[in-house]
Amino acid sequence: MTVRFPSSGAAGKAGEAGARRSPLRPAAVGRALATGVTGLVLLLLILVVVRLPWMGDLGIHAATVQRLRHSPLAPGNPLVDANTPSPYYSPWTLVLGGVARVTGLDVFVVLRLAAVAGLALLVTGVWRYVRTLSAHPAAPALALLSLLFLWGTEPVLWSGFPGLHSLALTAAYPSTFTLGLAFHFWAWLTGALRRPAGWGVWLGLGVLWAVILLCHQFSGVVATAGAAATAVAARPGRAVWPRLGAALLLGVAVLGAWPYYDFFALADAGGRLEAVHRVLYDHPVARYGLALLGVAALVPRWRRDHRDPLVLFCALGVLIVAAGRLTGHHSWARALPAALIPAQLAAALAVVEAGARRVRAVWAALLAGALLAGAWAQAGTLGYVVPADALPGPVADKYRRPWPGYGWITRWVRYGDVVMAEGRIARQVPAYGPYTVAPGYPDFFLPDERRRTAATEAYFAEDTSAAERRRIEREYEVRWVLDRRGALADPALREVARGPRGEVLYAVR
Repeated sequence: MTVRFPSSGAAGKAGEAGARRSPLRPAAVGRALATGVTGLVLLLLILVVVRLPWMGDLGIHAATVQRLRHSPLAPGNPLVDANTPSPYYSPWTLVLGGVARVTGLDVFVVLRLAAVAGLALLVTGVWRYVRTLSAHPAAPALALLSLLFLWGTEPVLWSGFPGLHSLALTAAYPSTFTLGLAFHFWAWLTGALRRPAGWGVWLGLGVLWAVILLCHQFSGVVATAGAAATAVAARPGRAVWPRLGAALLLGVAVLGAWPYYDFFALADAGGRLEAVHRVLYDHPVARYGLALLGVAALVPRWRRDHRDPLVLFCALGVLIVAAGRLTGHHSWARALPAALIPAQLAAALAVVEAGARRVRAVWAALLAGALLAGAWAQAGTLGYVVPADALPGPVADKYRRPWPGYGWITRWVRYGDVVMAEGRIARQVPAYGPYTVAPGYPDFFLPDERRRTAATEAYFAEDTSAAERRRIEREYEVRWVLDRRGALADPALREVARGPRGEVLYAVR
């Protein structure tokens, strides 16, 4: 038998014919583009984590890991020298404290590892959960881009709000880890509701739900709303309800048994948080307006199925946030991601599932425009990777310069020393091991919080007598004073060092 090979000319013609029969499809190009952009954005976040810009609550989380590293069983208050419980002692921070204790790594190195783990959990969680909503290969990448950019023209920098700029500053926080865990939780719950699952699976879901609530209570509310929507949308049969009930009971038991703080006591703590969260209700269009595209995408989903999980999820989130506004419980605004996340996911899914090709093309154009607007609003994130003076003027205007930190005091101040400090300094000093007299954050488990705050204010007041300062120093065993104004005239204080912004570190004689 003779085997004949086609000539090069015949092969060329066959190749040309194949090319004509298999043109490059727009869907494939769009999928590759979405995946590539998502990869670049995630690379940007990793580069930001290497720098770990300090702003907001990084100090309390570093202090929490410090205490758990030195005393994992009885860490005491993370900010002040008092033996009180704290909601910051969660299963996740306990793991981080253990890593720091076993490896000897610096706390800020451990927080960088926590940021990488949290981002990995968030990305894989979104991927898994979106796969339960759509089999289209481009859906997860589009969903991630929507979660990062489909917010508003004014960035919202809060833990548990997964915009790009917010994540750049909060990637190391427990909220990022917890939100990633929530997406995995919804994916596992969806699978258990769709296919027969044994008691072990359901009990595991109950424990996971409790861990989420313990790690970050606000993200736990979002996770609970998403789980409730998932369960209602699945229309579970009678065989599922006993398992679901057992999961809830086990979760509640785990919450009650957690030894580091009383979870259920947090219900009485809202009054101290309302003023802080009032701002989340301000300028809603500027901060969340781009997500209205997702609200529009929820409408056809609701028409197809009144029990669509994303529709129910969004409705629960809106209900919680609206109730907080009407009743004055402004801390309930932290449930805003429960309203925004399903809308953002719906906008992404509309691009790949909204009926005819022309309709999908319209959704793709609308989403692309909204994502570009959101990316421009959060372009200041580049300042955490590129030197701020190298940024174009309009981008530099969106950049928020990080705090400098107070690592320079550790040459003199040791772990466990009490430092008299106020304002932003009190939020940063405990990250390096010392305590402050007054906590830099509201602490509803600290019975003398107001007294400590009053003592700090009196200490730095110009008309306070030397005798009163000495009394405060003795009462709280103050060894150091860190004055941000650099103008505290007191002969009983010895100047030790000056910081980069004029702060003065005094030793108490």
